[in-house]
Amino acid sequence: MPDLENASPSANGTGDVPTEMVNPQPPPTVAWKPRVNPWLIAMTVALAAFMEVLDTSIANVALPHIAGSLGASINEGTWVLTSYLVANAIVLPMGAWISSVMGRRNFFVLCIIIFTVSSFLCGAAPTLPMLLIFRIIQGAGGGGMQPMAQAIMADSFEPHKRGQAFALYGLVAVLAPSIGPSLGGWITDNFSWRWIFFINIPVGILAFFLVTRLVDDPPWIKADRSLLKQIDYLGFAFLTLAMGGLQIMLDKGEENDWFSSGFICFTGALFVFGIVALIWWEWRQKAPLINIKLFRFKNFAICCFLMALVGGVLNANTVLQPQFMQQLLGYTATTAGMALTAGGFTLMVVMPLAGIATGKVSARTLTLIGFSMFVLTFRYAAYETTLNMTFAASSWLRVVQMLPLPFCFISITTAAYVGMPREQSNQVAGLINFVRNIGGSILIALTNAQVTSRATWHQQHLQNQMLGANSAFQQQSQALGGFFGGHFGGPNGAAFAAASIYNQLNAQAQVQGYQDVYMELSWMSVGLIALAFLLSKNKPGAGASPGAVH
Repeated sequence: MPDLENASPSANGTGDVPTEMVNPQPPPTVAWKPRVNPWLIAMTVALAAFMEVLDTSIANVALPHIAGSLGASINEGTWVLTSYLVANAIVLPMGAWISSVMGRRNFFVLCIIIFTVSSFLCGAAPTLPMLLIFRIIQGAGGGGMQPMAQAIMADSFEPHKRGQAFALYGLVAVLAPSIGPSLGGWITDNFSWRWIFFINIPVGILAFFLVTRLVDDPPWIKADRSLLKQIDYLGFAFLTLAMGGLQIMLDKGEENDWFSSGFICFTGALFVFGIVALIWWEWRQKAPLINIKLFRFKNFAICCFLMALVGGVLNANTVLQPQFMQQLLGYTATTAGMALTAGGFTLMVVMPLAGIATGKVSARTLTLIGFSMFVLTFRYAAYETTLNMTFAASSWLRVVQMLPLPFCFISITTAAYVGMPREQSNQVAGLINFVRNIGGSILIALTNAQVTSRATWHQQHLQNQMLGANSAFQQQSQALGGFFGGHFGGPNGAAFAAASIYNQLNAQAQVQGYQDVYMELSWMSVGLIALAFLLSKNKPGAGASPGAVH
């Protein structure tokens, strides 16, 4: 079949995917290898990406401290998270276009500088409005770091070794948000919330030093400043409306009772209008901010959809378990974070193994294995999540939940590049990271809302059992009434007994809400198995098979 992996750039230089690319006659390509060991490059860009991904979650547990220190309410303080995510989501898919203007390495270095400087400004912010402004700048700087790090890895390694490189990137993308809350809680408790931003400064300086000395652009990645004359202002406006509306709707939806709020309806309408207009407009542009036409490649389109769901599962998992431990088991943020530590060690072991497996087993097979494991792990979580869960059981549950992720994450990321023109590696990285982040935001909001909804349903169902005719309820009431009556006086015993039973009812309803959501995620994973069969077959470490791009 045609070697699309080494296809030449489009003749018009616009980044479009022309029709003739479906069956190209590839010209001789320039052999290129980085001047230093690719693993040095991978570790360098992974360091910068880890710093950025960590910042998406490290501030979560510090919000009460931030709000109290700056004289703001907790609700106002949540904009510290929302402002970062909005700016991040807007810049993330634009990275490929910006790198085509100024060069990929130059753009990556610029992102590191912006992120590091804005981190210092965030830590030194005297008021909440100033902090929000600096968080927007920080999110904009961080938005280009994830996709550029992945694209640099993709071009620095030969195709059959990419899976191993993506194992390192997967460790960054999966581990950083997992340890962010516990690390942020420890820093806040022992130092100050300002240090969750200040710790980025030495890491940013080190990353800047290493990237400027080790990373180079391959010959097919060339800066074209003439693109500045044809900036897609309208595309940028539509992207801003869509991502701003979506992130605000997801972050503030539960707080405002979702679509019963006019504000949430307005942000939802902004998203729908923005995304439809963005797709329509970008498809027609010769020099688009986002190369929507890449979705004509069937394999890439399927990988993006699967990665959105994998990102959703990853983020929902990372939120659900510590939330359950803190709300119902009484763990502190630090203790809940410690319970997740074993999962981090599991990733460090399994990620490299999954990376090696991509060179020996087809991406589709590994994806099927990963999703099949998800079905089992979520069902296991549904049965093991109880009020009697111990710290050891919580740690083991996290280990079980982390096992499937490397197989799904690495194989889908690797498959996304299969059959794609190498000149489009920046766009591929930008889009695959974009959909992963958006999928994560969506599923976090949906699972949190579903936990509340199912808990309410179970609460009403359990209340129906609290009737005088129910012998078990009568026996429990009498036993508790006698116990509390003996300790607090006869007249108060019945009231204390009723309150105790009601608290038990609420706790059981909450547990059943979590169990239901885990079971729903298990059924969603069954659907992912079916979708994974749509991925085109490929030889491990090789290009696409016939039909992979149609």
